[in-house]
Amino acid sequence: MNESLTYAIATLLVWAGFFFALRSLAIGVKLMARVPGTDGQRLSKGLIAAGLGAVMCLLLGSALPTKGGVATTEPWRFPLVWFVMPFPAWLAVVSLVMAVTRCLQSALSLNPLDKLARFKAGLVWLVVGFVGYWLYQRDPDDKISILKGGVGLQPTTALALILLAVITTIAMVVAGREATSRGWAKTLVTQFALLVGSVIFGIPFVFLLITSFKEVDDMSSPNGIVWVPRVSQTVPYMDKKNPEYQTTYKGSEVVGTLIGKNPDGTEQFNVLQPRGLSGTVFDIPDSALKEVPRDAAIVQGAYHGIAFTGEVVEEMEDGRRRVQFLTPSSLAGQDQPFAPAEVKNVKKVGLNWKNYPEALQFLPPDADRGLVYLKNTLIIVILNVIGTILSSSIVAYAFSRMNFPGRNVLFGILLSTMMLPAAVTLLPTFLIFRDLHTIDTLIPLWVPAFFGSAFNVFLLRQFFMQIPMELEDAAKIDGCTYLKTFWDIMLPQIKPALAVIAIWTFMGAWNNFMGPLIYISSPEHMPLSYALQLFNGERSGDEPGLVMAFATMCITPVLLLFFFAQKYFIEGVTLSGLGGR
Repeated sequence: MNESLTYAIATLLVWAGFFFALRSLAIGVKLMARVPGTDGQRLSKGLIAAGLGAVMCLLLGSALPTKGGVATTEPWRFPLVWFVMPFPAWLAVVSLVMAVTRCLQSALSLNPLDKLARFKAGLVWLVVGFVGYWLYQRDPDDKISILKGGVGLQPTTALALILLAVITTIAMVVAGREATSRGWAKTLVTQFALLVGSVIFGIPFVFLLITSFKEVDDMSSPNGIVWVPRVSQTVPYMDKKNPEYQTTYKGSEVVGTLIGKNPDGTEQFNVLQPRGLSGTVFDIPDSALKEVPRDAAIVQGAYHGIAFTGEVVEEMEDGRRRVQFLTPSSLAGQDQPFAPAEVKNVKKVGLNWKNYPEALQFLPPDADRGLVYLKNTLIIVILNVIGTILSSSIVAYAFSRMNFPGRNVLFGILLSTMMLPAAVTLLPTFLIFRDLHTIDTLIPLWVPAFFGSAFNVFLLRQFFMQIPMELEDAAKIDGCTYLKTFWDIMLPQIKPALAVIAIWTFMGAWNNFMGPLIYISSPEHMPLSYALQLFNGERSGDEPGLVMAFATMCITPVLLLFFFAQKYFIEGVTLSGLGGR
């Protein structure tokens, strides 16, 4: 037996050992908690089987040699393995595992009928496995390779993971027991589970929000993630050596420095702020300039054994920082250069709100601080919502209430279009809009919404069909036309469904990235999703805080929509389409 196969077997045994260990723990907790509706005798047999399986698998996995693994510097190591093999081989392996599992379940079953049924299922899986093995043997070019690896763990980390698994298993069993009870116990367990789920699934958003308020040097830390944002303290400083000036450029206020003087007496002005215009150079007369202070960072350190605080008055070309002492009084007013490692910024807990305006300043001037992108997005979203609701509801009403030749056939054809992947229709759709000379416009991003959607039509048709026919008959008696009945009688009855479709369409159009990527090439036609991707590509490496701030601004409308319209998600699932009755 070669080293790779030995390593794979040992790894699988270790995995199985941990699985059986957790299963034995769960069964033991069930026995001690006396969960209602459980068979104590069956649980006892399962506990013994799982415990023996855990011990045997872990002992065998530890005894097998694993020299073929990948070495790590950590004292503990969790092995990983993956098999690269063709589909027939996977079919044979999975079928063999299922056959063995069913046979073991048959051996442990107390009911003779259950024992026979599981044994038959094991035989079926065994036949399927032989078929897969036969197909694999027919192709001599198919080879199986084994990828080996491992995750290095410190003892404290490994123990923490084991403890987490134990606590989680116990909590799941206890929650299952309490959920079968009534009254306050069930309510508390349900609310606690919902709260824990909300916290777990809300962590990515919290991380996004916190990162959007952090400074660059707090993005990573040797101590782990910085969860509490801090802001560097600054003081205004009039730099006489390299003063900064404020002026107006193309209607916008800019701050920068002078880099030279022209023969006609005007100054060459280099823009520093806003950052979207950084590096722009233009000529301006002295009379249009106003000297302004810059923000000097407050730092702290030690000078000849004396602790001090000071302000950075100059960032030197060799990387050092010239600091003018503020405290103690014996050093106040003096300045001294320091290496970056010798001083650190004075920070206080707070939110760095500057990331948000600076993220907008990074956008091109033609974007008007993102308002152009927002306008394009709103146009796309509003027209998509209107077009989807109108077209889908009209078609759904026709298929549900109007009798015409070939209705069922046409409806079947409509549903069959749902099986077409979007990639199949991508090129034909692009060619159509190219021939219509609408490329690099917003038209291809909202016109398709006015031609309906198969899924939305199907959903609304089901709602329409559950509305009593008596309402439509009464409308006909009153002299209503089909259009009048549709607009005044039927649509108000399916408001929850229309709200759900509107919300889905809004979110899809707001986050649509593939469409603008295909059809849009001009910056003035970009929506927010496309602009966010370009912003991420340019700034994710050196300015992650700005990227997170821009992303937060992009998703805020969607979050607000979901917050205020979340009841329609529930109503759209629970109601039968009878107007909330």
